[in-house]
Amino acid sequence: MKLKEPISNLLEQIQYVLEGLSNEQYAQPVKILSGSTTGQHTRHILEFFIELNQGYVSGIVNYDKRLRNRMIETDKDFAVQTLREIEASLDKPDRELLLHAEYADHDAEPIPVFTNYLRELVYNLEHMVHHMALIRIGINAVADLEIPEGFGVAASTLKFRKACAQ
Repeated sequence: MKLKEPISNLLEQIQYVLEGLSNEQYAQPVKILSGSTTGQHTRHILEFFIELNQGYVSGIVNYDKRLRNRMIETDKDFAVQTLREIEASLDKPDRELLLHAEYADHDAEPIPVFTNYLRELVYNLEHMVHHMALIRIGINAVADLEIPEGFGVAASTLKFRKACAQ
């Protein structure tokens, strides 16, 4: 599957930077990120993939109902283990899914949206890049760590920059 490689590359980038942090740095609140932590943004990314994997089995994906496992956001080694499990689970055939979206303030029924596994992988990839940009800010605030140049930058932006440099 063509999406596995770019998603795996991004997960490997996240693993690389997490391995350069202590657990304290990983779980340290960052003022410029409204007090959120690198661990919280990492958990957020990983739980979207976890929810997609569960939805693949049931046929219904609901990102709003994800577990929010505090262990992922406070224990970077557990987060890396979870990241590796997600990477190993990516190679599934496409199938139709139903996305349940919840945007109402009250107890309204979720909005059903027809989708498929590959479309949701694309969404998760783009969502991951967005949060990687925030993770970059968080890491720069708590650690002196060399972060890969393209970390948290969309593939289209990297291609555009490369074309402009030539």
